[in-house]
Amino acid sequence: MGDTERKLFVLDTNILLHEPQAIYSFQEHDVIIPMTVLEELDRIKDSKRDVARDARVAIRSLENLFHDATPDEITDGIPLLKDSSSCGSIAILADYELVDTFKAFTDKEGDNRILNAVLYLQNKRDPRSVVLVTKDINMRLRAKGAGVLHVEDYRTDQLIDDVQYLTKGFQQRPGAFWDTVDKVDSYNVHGHTYHALEREPFEPTYLNQYVIDEDSDFAARVEQIEDNRLVLKDMSRERMMHRRAWGISPKNIYQAMAIDSLLDPDIDVVILTGAAGSGKTLLAMAAALEQTVESHHFDKIIVTRNTPDIGESIGFLPGSEEEKMMPWLASVTDTLEALHKDDHCTDGSLKYICDKANIQFKSINFMRGRSIQHALVLLDECQNLTAAQIKTILTRCGEGTKIICSGNLAQIDSHYLTPVTSGLTYLVERFKNFEGSANIHLNGVVRSRLAEFAEENL
Repeated sequence: MGDTERKLFVLDTNILLHEPQAIYSFQEHDVIIPMTVLEELDRIKDSKRDVARDARVAIRSLENLFHDATPDEITDGIPLLKDSSSCGSIAILADYELVDTFKAFTDKEGDNRILNAVLYLQNKRDPRSVVLVTKDINMRLRAKGAGVLHVEDYRTDQLIDDVQYLTKGFQQRPGAFWDTVDKVDSYNVHGHTYHALEREPFEPTYLNQYVIDEDSDFAARVEQIEDNRLVLKDMSRERMMHRRAWGISPKNIYQAMAIDSLLDPDIDVVILTGAAGSGKTLLAMAAALEQTVESHHFDKIIVTRNTPDIGESIGFLPGSEEEKMMPWLASVTDTLEALHKDDHCTDGSLKYICDKANIQFKSINFMRGRSIQHALVLLDECQNLTAAQIKTILTRCGEGTKIICSGNLAQIDSHYLTPVTSGLTYLVERFKNFEGSANIHLNGVVRSRLAEFAEENL
């Protein structure tokens, strides 16, 4: 490869906060880290923000690369991979020393210094392509306005290009299901009916994916996938619609599929996605209480969620860890109240159930290092978690533990995540072929007609 064909990628700080090992994702091209990025990482690493750990990991990765390098080598660039002549290089640019005239911005804020560095490299390294890589949309707009020719988002870690292609956990067949089937081998095992069919008409399909139709009451779940055929377990839509969990019955077929997977002891991970008001938290909590208090499948319920500013503000709240978590877990306590609103004494019922089910409210910050046994874990608001954070929680789950992950990709609060890079999207895509997982996208808003109208029209 000629030198002019090698691109120069200048990384913004948010790239290393989003993916600390991003420096290794540019293969045979060259990576440049402005000194301003290192200064910003240094400020963040000691903060109480949830990205402080990612900043420290990124700094350690850079230190491992440069610890034997001389100042001249750091400026000129060293190979990203030792003993490899075809790989790219990485260098640190002392952008605060730039005295060139390329000053689209005159103040010394971090973003402006990085943009000035890109403009400097764009002129000095011409005709080589200099690419600014940033996850900040406004930074990309400012860069283009300042004259940066090549600006990109970091897409190396994206499993899909658009969330509209994210699997829904079910497929709806047009018309009546049996009118579209030419050949089927049906049989019964232990009281359950199974249908073996040709695989091709159902592609793409995954284990535990539900199959429903438009014009009849057919409902089934993919039980087994072979080279040329798949086996569906007949679920009976009527029976699914009449299943109850802690007194809650499904209001539509999507909630029925969710309840079926939530109550299935052979499914270890249930992923619930959908709009606000579709019933994610209600169904999850109802199934958790049913399996903990009634059927005694689990010893306790652990409720946790991401709290973006918890590091800054939880210490100022009074009480124990669980009491500090209450403001962020109001959705769960509201759900508990809704499940027991008809009881003679709602407060007494809530206290009794919390003790009986051993419901524990935990901060996600304190989950690392734990081993959770025989528990049902409810991980709420997953759309605000990174893939690394979700991995931290899932790897804590030990013997006899089931985890329910719920979230809405339209309500991401994190500055560093988009729907395609959210940990929830990773979870759906990575686990779609895992025999111990099920994913249901809950269509429709059942909270109220007001919530439904707002979801559709605002």
